[in-house]
Amino acid sequence: MTRILFVCTGNVHRSVLAERLLAARLPPGAVLRPESAGTEAWHRSRMEGTTQAVLEELGGDAFGFASRPLTAQLVEGAALVLGLAREHREAAVRLAPSAMRRCFTLKEFVRLAAGEGAGSGGELGAVVQAAATRRGAAAPVPPAEDDIPDPWGRPRDELYECALEIDRAVSGLVDLWGGTRRRAW
Repeated sequence: MTRILFVCTGNVHRSVLAERLLAARLPPGAVLRPESAGTEAWHRSRMEGTTQAVLEELGGDAFGFASRPLTAQLVEGAALVLGLAREHREAAVRLAPSAMRRCFTLKEFVRLAAGEGAGSGGELGAVVQAAATRRGAAAPVPPAEDDIPDPWGRPRDELYECALEIDRAVSGLVDLWGGTRRRAW
């Protein structure tokens, strides 16, 4: 199994939405295993009810979810680490500096991997390497462009918009590997 780790703050909204929406978009038998963790997560917290409802509305499955704190072991064991904001990417790198070339924000990775030279339909490791190389050569973007705002304590419609933004990004991940949601990684 090839692990991809999504990271946010509490591991009850953004990262779990990314984990579970990507899982819903992968074909049966895919070798990619989406996971999530939080920089300030409480071990084994349940998903917030509104987040669960939004996730299920978008076709994701909340069954069996339990939050967990981000650890160096989780970062080191993942083929790709995707923070939902720059602070989450940075926290992962602080825990496991050797993983720096595999740590991005979700939106940054989709943007860089889709760029010229990243390749389409490639093997995950090769696409991650190409995106890391491109990071140093790509024109900088405003910091907020790579972050997905935290919906914590916000109205349901803002949580739903956050979930849609995450869904577009994880669908972009699937598109990177052949442009179809039926391709196994």
